[in-house]
Amino acid sequence: MLLAHLTDLHVRPHGLAAYRTAETNMLTERAIDAVLALDPRPDAVLITGDLTDNGLPAEYENLKRMLSRLPMPVWLIPGNHDRRENLKAMFADFPGLSDHPHFAQWATDLGPVRLVGLDTVVPGSGAGRLCAERLAWLEERLAEAPGKPTIVAMHHPAFVCGIHHMDRISLLEGTAEFEAVIRRHPQVVRVLAGHHHRPIQALFAGTLAMVAPSVAHQVVLDLNDKPAGQFNFEPAAFHLHLWTETSGLVSHTAYVEKAAGPFPFLRDPDYPGA
Repeated sequence: MLLAHLTDLHVRPHGLAAYRTAETNMLTERAIDAVLALDPRPDAVLITGDLTDNGLPAEYENLKRMLSRLPMPVWLIPGNHDRRENLKAMFADFPGLSDHPHFAQWATDLGPVRLVGLDTVVPGSGAGRLCAERLAWLEERLAEAPGKPTIVAMHHPAFVCGIHHMDRISLLEGTAEFEAVIRRHPQVVRVLAGHHHRPIQALFAGTLAMVAPSVAHQVVLDLNDKPAGQFNFEPAAFHLHLWTETSGLVSHTAYVEKAAGPFPFLRDPDYPGA
């Protein structure tokens, strides 16, 4: 099983850039090209929020047209830049988004692996929350398959990363309760998130938590407590999660932009190996 994890697309209405600088529509199309060029292609694509920049119907229309190019199932959860009601209405035919009456969250089986998408959005806030209803739903979904390796996906990371302006708008409510739920279910092999626009990993609740970089723009790596955040155009990337019976879930970083090469490994005559 091969899962592609993309995040933070920030799709805009046709012809408009995000923050007047980031051509996120073009960058999203380029990321889809990169997914389609993979061999083998992923069995499914997961996109963990900030699908659009403002949650506007015109943005979701653009996004739906782009995602129609992908032949595999695409699983979506919202981020703080999305509007849950517009997402659920526009993508009602996408898998899972009609499963819950209030939130945009779902659970599915991808062959040997279970994938649970969790809605952490608080309308009107950049930060995330897991209320009692969402936590109870997560507990129920995890209890359904205690012996199956499970990935939990969300937008807001549940750990402090050291980029202070992002930590101030991470998962701020329900974090301790969420950690307790994950600890009670050792079959959770990854907790995947977006939001921070950087590749970040941490041990969390007895498992590995991973933040994927954006396929558009990246947050500047600044571990000083400065008042305002900035973004740049470090290489856009996404994560690939490969399940094998031998090694379990193995995670790779795939870059969107094509690099020079490939070149053969031509060994020097003085190489000391076999």
